[in-house]
Amino acid sequence: MEAKVISRGTGRSAVAAAAYMSCSRIYNDYDGVQHDYTRKQGLVWQQVFLPDMAPAEWSDREVLWNAVEEAEKTKDSRLAREFVVALPVELNRDERIALLTDFIHANFVAEGMCADVCIHDTDGHNPHAHIMLTVRPLTKDGKWQHKTEKEYLCVRDGEERGFTAAEFKSAQSQGWEKQYQYKIGKKKVYMPPSQAEAHGYARISKYPKSTKYGRQNPISARWNSEDQLVLWRAAWANVTNRFLERAGSQERVDHRSHAERGLDEQPTIHEGVVARALEQKGVVSDRCELNRQIKADNALLRELKSLVKKLMDAVKNTVPAIAEAMETVRQKMIVFRYHLLHIGARKKNISSTLQVVKPDLRRYENIVNQLKGKIRERRILLEEKKTIPAIQVFQHRELAKKIAGLTEDIEELKSEKALLLNQFNCEDDHGIPEIRQYVSSMESSLEKLDQQERKYTTELDVALEQYAELQQRSADMDTIELNTARHAIRPDKEYETLQRLQATYGKKFNSGMLAQSRIDVAEILDEVTEPISILRKLQQLQGQQNRQIHEKERSQER
Repeated sequence: MEAKVISRGTGRSAVAAAAYMSCSRIYNDYDGVQHDYTRKQGLVWQQVFLPDMAPAEWSDREVLWNAVEEAEKTKDSRLAREFVVALPVELNRDERIALLTDFIHANFVAEGMCADVCIHDTDGHNPHAHIMLTVRPLTKDGKWQHKTEKEYLCVRDGEERGFTAAEFKSAQSQGWEKQYQYKIGKKKVYMPPSQAEAHGYARISKYPKSTKYGRQNPISARWNSEDQLVLWRAAWANVTNRFLERAGSQERVDHRSHAERGLDEQPTIHEGVVARALEQKGVVSDRCELNRQIKADNALLRELKSLVKKLMDAVKNTVPAIAEAMETVRQKMIVFRYHLLHIGARKKNISSTLQVVKPDLRRYENIVNQLKGKIRERRILLEEKKTIPAIQVFQHRELAKKIAGLTEDIEELKSEKALLLNQFNCEDDHGIPEIRQYVSSMESSLEKLDQQERKYTTELDVALEQYAELQQRSADMDTIELNTARHAIRPDKEYETLQRLQATYGKKFNSGMLAQSRIDVAEILDEVTEPISILRKLQQLQGQQNRQIHEKERSQER
């Protein structure tokens, strides 16, 4: 599956691309150019697929792609996404159409995209499909959504956060303010109006501070992601293989590259219609000749790999080789288990720290909010008290009482805030952002440790499967001979493991953790007690008997 983007920035037009692949004539309202490809050959089938919310008139591709061109205003706009997919020669025409229809409905139309599809096959040997997709999501009413929205960088209590215009309406009531440029001496500084007005700074721009590219529509962001492209390619492979199986064909396709599949073979290149036409006329095409050479090299490589595999299998099924492999896997498991224990210890330390710091930080923020509220309330009461005539003694007394209560509350909150700042080792409020950053970094570290934990758990499971496979291969071997061979090489393997872990962790290496890892792996492998061969048992028994005889002879001599 070949993926392309049709963009004005590269000089392309969605209308022109649609006219080309449909071998038709379409007028572009955006630039007034008529694109005529009616002489083009090779069109086998075509259709426009629409989601339920799209206007019915868009089933006409001229109307559809002109609507797309109209919605995009900038000179470098992305207009459409195009896929070119090879269709299996093992399927007939109706099966290829059914395959395409199934794939497009499940992966594109169900997501809210409009899809314009054409099947080409100029020579009868190269069936392929062109799929053009809209890149703007649609609303339920069939209107184009925004690709991006303006995102304003607002502040509150020293914290900066982005809001769209709709989000800012509710955020404003919570104390968030937009930032504008103000002139302070010769400098231009962004700050909220409340702060600027308090100092009498003059605003020099009407545009608030915002992110450079705005906030991308989450639907568009997902469609544009590399992960989504991989999913589409996997879906195409799955549906193609399903249709091939249904048709009784043994052929299968794989969306992964040769490297991802672990193949050493070189992939062939796209030959194209022109190259094949030259070959039919008896002219040797460089591209076709290169593909023939690649195919010959790949055939030789497969033959060599088959021979090497046979030789390796013969060597691998010996006692020394199996013993070496089993001990190697065993040590791998010990290393993975050590990593997991180390990660678990780090997670425990971080979690315990967060359990202490986060509640204190929340308490600090709550105190700050309470202080602001009570200081604001006291200021209002003081202003009110100034406006009341002195003759109204009772009202003055009531207000003074309330002000005194608020003052007492403020002092208590300030005292509690000072204690929390002392716990954070902060001299004043300016040190709190650093504490927030510290908490955020610990939470991020915790997430990374979770990822590492999942990774090493998976690695441990894979190693266990490898060990089980080796056990099956050794089922017909002499158990005593195999165990003797394993124990002979185990000290060297364990020393290599020790050096590896010491080099990895340095001063943080824990010998007790390594010992625990060995115990855990022994339990996993059902080797809680080290297996001792019958030969060694007999040797030990003979040694005990010899010692008893020797001691008896010495006692008789006495």
